[in-house]
Amino acid sequence: MRLRLLAFAAPMVLLAACATTSEGPADPGVATAAADTAYGMFLAGNAALAEGRSDEAARFLDMARAQSGDESTVAERAFTAALLAGEISKAAQLAPDGPAASEPGKRMGRLTKAVESIATGKGKIAQEQLAGDAIGFPHRSAAALLAPWAAAQAGDVEASLVRPQVRGDPTVDYFGQLGQAFLYERARRYDEAETDFKAITGSESPSELTVLAYGGFLERRGRRADAIKLYDAGLGRSPSSVGLKAARARAAAGKSAPAAPSVKEGAALAMLAPAATMIAAKQGQIGLAYLRLALRLDPQRNDAWLMVGDFLQGAGDVSGARAAYARPKPGSPEYGAAQAKLAWSYQQEGDKATAVKLARAAAATGDADARLTLSDLLRANEDYEESVRLLGELIGEARTPDWRLYYARGAALSQMGRWSEAEADLEAALKLRPDEPELLNFLGYTWIDRGERLKEAMAMVEKAVASNPRSGAMIDSLGWAHYRLGDYKAAVEKLEQAVELEAGDPEINNHLGDAYWMVGRKDEAVFQWRRVLTLKPDAKIKADAERKLASGQGPLAPKLATQ
Repeated sequence: MRLRLLAFAAPMVLLAACATTSEGPADPGVATAAADTAYGMFLAGNAALAEGRSDEAARFLDMARAQSGDESTVAERAFTAALLAGEISKAAQLAPDGPAASEPGKRMGRLTKAVESIATGKGKIAQEQLAGDAIGFPHRSAAALLAPWAAAQAGDVEASLVRPQVRGDPTVDYFGQLGQAFLYERARRYDEAETDFKAITGSESPSELTVLAYGGFLERRGRRADAIKLYDAGLGRSPSSVGLKAARARAAAGKSAPAAPSVKEGAALAMLAPAATMIAAKQGQIGLAYLRLALRLDPQRNDAWLMVGDFLQGAGDVSGARAAYARPKPGSPEYGAAQAKLAWSYQQEGDKATAVKLARAAAATGDADARLTLSDLLRANEDYEESVRLLGELIGEARTPDWRLYYARGAALSQMGRWSEAEADLEAALKLRPDEPELLNFLGYTWIDRGERLKEAMAMVEKAVASNPRSGAMIDSLGWAHYRLGDYKAAVEKLEQAVELEAGDPEINNHLGDAYWMVGRKDEAVFQWRRVLTLKPDAKIKADAERKLASGQGPLAPKLATQ
């Protein structure tokens, strides 16, 4: 995924402005060189921004702005780059304004200035900047959630306790109530605070964030037993939660309760929900900007750093992602997850040794999720025996059965050829999580590939595809089921869809080649098998494709199964 660029036009005349002084045109040679330099900086900045390299983009575009003297178009682009790079003070200085600035740029600029005001302790100014409709769509929700915290910093207690509302926005309703609970506590109106905390944790599956918030409040009120009960309920729903485990251990040991959030910390929390909403809505550039604003308010917000890392990793900025993943420190609840993501970034680039080294270091802390990550990496690197051993330890230690552990161990055992044990684990996982698409697909596909329990397997894969209709892997399983049942026409149809979605997957391309051969499309089959060899297949798939190409006889006659 690449960062979506804001609409922009850059006529040469804007950049050539640096070639003219108040006393008239400069020397033509000097003017041309200056214009070329400014334009070169502008092009380099745009290229860096398009590729997700926000730090470089900010540097190049700011140089282009300074050299060209343009304080509108190029400055707006420099503002965007600085914001995405996390240089919020700089971005606030460059915030677009005036008739030449775009309306979207001005709205984001106003929000940035308000955040910078809160970050520098200027609550009254921030309150004015967030008032009314100055910050409109699509930032209205973020502004509404920030406003009470600006009021609190300004000393306007009554305004800080007004629950924010944006019509039709459940995110503002939910996180506005969470903020109100904290602000009631800040105002020492504890009964009203608890009413809000109870409301946001009263559903069947409250978020971990709100459970930790209410539990912290209970601990601060000296009600450790109630907090432990709340954490236990949360762990019953999410037994592997590092944050809940740490909170329960703290409360049980009678250690100091976590402090209530400061104004800046509360404002940072308020920015996280809109950030996640924007990223989920494919508005990634805005989501990243919100995360950067949150981190300006609270640089220790580790969950925000993980979200930044995930976004940059997806955008292709590997170095930026690694820098973000490196921010959580040992001992923090997010450290294990951060190290796991860091390890996988190296694994994906083919540096398996570094990946496993990082994963082992994280696992050495004893963190269950870090140990699970190590087992996953070992399985990916075909060290199945150690992976199975680690997973067995985790299954034995779990307070409640975790389907993920059985699924992972079943997958590793399957690769080792220990199918009866693998099948038992996979069925145990399915019993715990009967609607999980990945699990349905894995077990269903394996049965299909083995020619076993075809009717049941077909139904499982169809259910998985219905849940994830854009998953090439799942549609491949369905296509292969049709192949194994001898319905080659249907197999071709599904496998073509799968290849469209996962064009670089060697196994799916290999399956499509087999299906083409069986319907008489032999030239296309040969093309697919040749393509398989360009896609870094594993040894088994490579040998199969090479055999078919060398023999000219196509796939081995499938042993058809009946439903």
